[in-house]
Amino acid sequence: MAISAARAAAFDILLRVQEADAYASELLHAGRLDKLTTADRALVTELVMGVLRWRSRLDETIAAASARPVGKLDAEVLTALRLGAYQLQFLSRIPARVAIHESVELVKRAHMRSAAPFANAVLRKLADAKTRQSSETASDDPITSLAREFAHPEWLVKRWVTEFGPQRALAICGHDQQIPKTAIRLDNLDVAEELASEGVELAPAALLASARIVAGGDITHTLAFREGRVFIQDEASQLVAALVGMGSRLLDCCAAPGGKTAALAARNPTAEIVAVELHTHRAELLRKRVRAGNIQVLNASVLDLPLQGSFDRVLADVPCSGTGTLARNPEIKWRLTPEDLRDLHTRQAAILEAALRQLTAGGRAIYSTCSLQREENEDVVEDVLRAHAEYELRDCREELERLRKTGELVWGDPDSLLCGKFLRTLPGVQPCDGFFAAVFEKSGRGLQCKGPARSRPVC
Repeated sequence: MAISAARAAAFDILLRVQEADAYASELLHAGRLDKLTTADRALVTELVMGVLRWRSRLDETIAAASARPVGKLDAEVLTALRLGAYQLQFLSRIPARVAIHESVELVKRAHMRSAAPFANAVLRKLADAKTRQSSETASDDPITSLAREFAHPEWLVKRWVTEFGPQRALAICGHDQQIPKTAIRLDNLDVAEELASEGVELAPAALLASARIVAGGDITHTLAFREGRVFIQDEASQLVAALVGMGSRLLDCCAAPGGKTAALAARNPTAEIVAVELHTHRAELLRKRVRAGNIQVLNASVLDLPLQGSFDRVLADVPCSGTGTLARNPEIKWRLTPEDLRDLHTRQAAILEAALRQLTAGGRAIYSTCSLQREENEDVVEDVLRAHAEYELRDCREELERLRKTGELVWGDPDSLLCGKFLRTLPGVQPCDGFFAAVFEKSGRGLQCKGPARSRPVC
C-alpha cells in the first residue's frame, strides 16, 4: 500500500514547521497542494492543524507507549508518530491499520528504515484503547488540568487565568482547539453574487455589516480572491481597521499582507495612503494583493522612514506573539517563551513611538496587536504615554459608537468589546480572534499613565 499524497504532504509540512519555524497556514496554501483533490487538501489541513493543536496530548500518549523519551526521537520519527497518533485518537473514520501502516511508511520514506519497527510497535500499542487511557493522568491543580486537557503550555494558561479569570481562560483554550470560521470583508454586493456563482456560500457575520462568514465553498479558488477584490480577514482584524476612520493622509506602518491596508483604501478612496513593509518579499506581495490606485507601498523600516510626518491617521498593527490567533496558528504556542514577550515589548514600543512621530497635530494613531499578553498591549501603551506627554489616550468607546451609528458595527453588546479605554476581543468570548487596540491623539496636552499596570481594569 503506497503512502497517500495527503499524508505525505502533511508529513512534509509538519517537518518544515518543526525544523524551519515555517507557518502551517502559509504552507497549506502553497502551490504544491494545488495538484491534490479537494478531499485530499481537506485531509492535509485536518492532519496538520490537528497535530499542531493537540501536540502535547499526542506526545503524552506516545511517551506512554514508547521505551524511548519523546525528546530524544528524531524529528522525522516523532512527526510520523504524531500523525499516526492523531488519526488513532481523533479521526475515528480512518481505520487503525491505515493510520499505522502509512505512518510507518513515512518513517521509511524519510530514510529512517531502521526506526520503522519501533514506530510500528508504538502505534500498535496506541491502537489499544487501554494504552491511551493509561496515559491520561489527572492533576489536582486546575491550571495544570486545563493546560493538559486543551493542549496548551501551562505558563500561558496561568497568565490567562490571572489576567482574564478561569472561565474566560477556559473559553480561550476551548476556542483555540476548534476549526475557526473563515471571514471575509465585502465592500460590494456584486462580488457576493459573483462568489455565489462560483459555489461560495456566505452568511452574515457577528460584528460588522461589511463582513461575511464563508459557510460553504472555497473562497481561495474564486476569481475575486485571486484578483484582490475580496480578502480573508478575521472580524476582529476588520474592526481594528475600521477604528482608523477617515482621513486625507494615512500611514499603515506594518502593512503586509495587506488586509487592513485594503480596508483603509476602501473607506478612504480619495486619501493618500502610504503602506510601509520592512521585508522586500512581503512588500512585493502587498503590491500585488492591494491594487487601489491611492496606495503607495514603501519597502522600508518604520523606525527610519524617509517621510516628513503630517499624517492625520496612522495604523501601527505591530508584529506580535499572535496568541490571539492560536486557532489559526497553533504552532505559535509551542514556540513562544516568556523571554520572547520581553523582546517583543521593546520592539513594539519602538514602532509605536516611530508611528506617533508621523502624526500631525490633532491626528490619531491606532496601536493594535493580535496578542492576549499584557506585555504587548497595556504595558506598551503605558510606557509610551509615560515618555511622551504630547499624546493622549482616547476612549475606544467613542469609535465604537461612531461605527454603531453608521451601521457598520452590528454587534449587540459594544461594551463587551472594551477593557477600560481599550478595544479587547477574546477568542471564545467573542466569535473572532483575540485583538487589542488603543487610540492615540496628538494634542500637546498629554495624558500620562500613573501607577502600576495592575491599577487598570482587569477585563
